[in-house]
Amino acid sequence: MSKPDVLQIGYYPEWDQEPLDNAFTMHRYFEAEDKAAFLSKVGPHITGIATRGDLGANRAIIEACPKLEIISIYGVGYDAVDLAACKEKGIRVTNTPDVLTNDVADLGVAMMLGLSRGMVGASEWVRDGSWATKGLYPLQRRIWGRKAGVLGLGRIGYEVAKRLAGFDLDIAYSDVTAKEYAKDWTYIADPVALAQHADFLFVTLAASAETHHIVNREVIDAVGPDGMIINVSRAANVDEAALLDALKAKRLGSAALDVFEDEPALNPRFLELDNVMLQPHHASGTYETRKAMGKLMRDNLAAHYADEKLLAEVI
Repeated sequence: MSKPDVLQIGYYPEWDQEPLDNAFTMHRYFEAEDKAAFLSKVGPHITGIATRGDLGANRAIIEACPKLEIISIYGVGYDAVDLAACKEKGIRVTNTPDVLTNDVADLGVAMMLGLSRGMVGASEWVRDGSWATKGLYPLQRRIWGRKAGVLGLGRIGYEVAKRLAGFDLDIAYSDVTAKEYAKDWTYIADPVALAQHADFLFVTLAASAETHHIVNREVIDAVGPDGMIINVSRAANVDEAALLDALKAKRLGSAALDVFEDEPALNPRFLELDNVMLQPHHASGTYETRKAMGKLMRDNLAAHYADEKLLAEVI
């Protein structure tokens, strides 16, 4: 029996590539020099797409694969997949939620700690001899006892809030509705009001047309010159130009970011700022989680071709 033809949009580590190659006939789109010609050749045979959250699958790719049945995403985000095209054509879409939730929450809290306490600069202060020649490192800001706002109390937002509770923070959150499982925390529906409450504003909501630039200039200014914005969701949730302007003008105290527009070619203005922590979109970047993500991505494909229930269905 022939193996299903699957279009591979981007690179996977060997521990994922080998089982993919064993189970499916993988067509490596990312290696093709002439991608249009490659799609023209293999597209008519493709029934599945394996992609990553940052790469997705646009309408042109989808329409080049008339037999396409499923798109399996390695990652929780699915905003880079043209869901409208998928719905039109009855294409199933899966992702890998839950398995990366805790790692993302860990990194978000770690960025808050690292930036607030100046840990990167303090390390360099020791390494470059400044401790010996200049004395003590400049004072930083405490974490415990302050106020946190979590914008989006889904899987990741909930885990962030749980961790923040250990620092005795006054925790509030914003979501479509108040959550039964969050009775110990304050519900603030309006993002601007949440930002006014927060010393630390965590952006943890899924990206969609409705949440595009939900963290706009008004929200950013509400966090204020002593506050911090931490984004471990998607870049589209934050107005990056407004964020850069506020950081430069010191209308916003600081920002810790794991996601950027046009990444990895981020806006060079970020590199000129001393009040921002920059991370290379690696919140899920642990061996354990990446292996679990790859397995779930493959298991979704296998379930589809075995006509079994999908493990993590988006549509």
